[in-house]
Amino acid sequence: MNIILAPDSFKGSMSATTVTKLMHNSITSLYPNATVQSLPMGDGGEGTMEALINATNGQLFTESVTGPIGEQVQATYGVLGDGETCIVEMAEASGLRHLNESQLNALETTTYGTGELILSALNKGYQQFILAIGGSATNDAGAGMLQALGAQLLDAQGNAISFGGGSLADLDSINLSTFDNRIAKASFIIASDVNNPLVGPEGASFVFGKQKGASDTELQLLDNNLLHFANIVESQVNIHIHDFPGAGAAGGLGGAFKAFFPCEFRNGIDVVIEYSKLTSYLADADLILSGEGKIDHQSLYGKTPIGVARCAQRFNVPVILIGGTVDIAIEKLHEHGILSAFSLVNGPKSLADTLAISEQLLQGITKNIVSTFFYSKT
Repeated sequence: MNIILAPDSFKGSMSATTVTKLMHNSITSLYPNATVQSLPMGDGGEGTMEALINATNGQLFTESVTGPIGEQVQATYGVLGDGETCIVEMAEASGLRHLNESQLNALETTTYGTGELILSALNKGYQQFILAIGGSATNDAGAGMLQALGAQLLDAQGNAISFGGGSLADLDSINLSTFDNRIAKASFIIASDVNNPLVGPEGASFVFGKQKGASDTELQLLDNNLLHFANIVESQVNIHIHDFPGAGAAGGLGGAFKAFFPCEFRNGIDVVIEYSKLTSYLADADLILSGEGKIDHQSLYGKTPIGVARCAQRFNVPVILIGGTVDIAIEKLHEHGILSAFSLVNGPKSLADTLAISEQLLQGITKNIVSTFFYSKT
């Protein structure tokens, strides 16, 4: 039997690498001679860097950079096994992971530290970049990142504007004369799992602002400020980012990349599938196990399980999902070539209780799935 393990992380519980290790151990405890290929996945959010580094045997660098509320944080970026491609996960510097609930403030959080990570990599001579831009705590349209890389974002008096999406209201002009000229000679793949525009009801502020601490009143203010930013960008560099798909990712960071960087936008899961060489293992596979923390309708839009299933369909390999919770009709999953989906939860439990024994639950459900699937073949 030949099984591929291609899960995403279970957010707040287990990394994708941990999930694959637990699955692997569960399978080999039942079937010691099974061939098991572990390919931890990511879709542009947290864990994407880890997946790419593991897949290519890359290396990591850690820097002290500016965190989302201006504090110093330790943030890591990676270089893939080719020795040339740098992977920056914006959540490392500017992500929700650095803040507790009382610190969330979409008006003030900044992407400055993400710019500092890119600057560090440029200083080491790297010219090829993958930017994973999920998990952000910011709504500043990438203004902080631009400032860290030398762009001058100025108010009407010619002074630099402050950090945060709230300060974009003060923006009068963008001076690119001091913007790092190495950026124009580099290439950037923007890996994301969302295609939201920058502004409007489906834009960065209204869709993602609440999880970053914004009130209903602040959501409108933030959207107005992103519109103001987009108007200035268009007037100065003649690039329309208002409704560009993906411009709303990471609080508008996608819009900054579209306007000021030589870049290509791609679904994050497609990038990870390419670098992990998933398709090269599918011809001989009997089963794929994938999953993520919550399997619901959001999973259908650029998330790991659907991307994996899409590849598997080309080779007629069945896919079974495991999720912390499963909240979607099985018929919807069948439309994407997924055989079935199972929740970790094996009885009434609180979220805290489930998280506390998530590893044990994962091992148990993996054994149940594999022993059932291969029952007639052993």
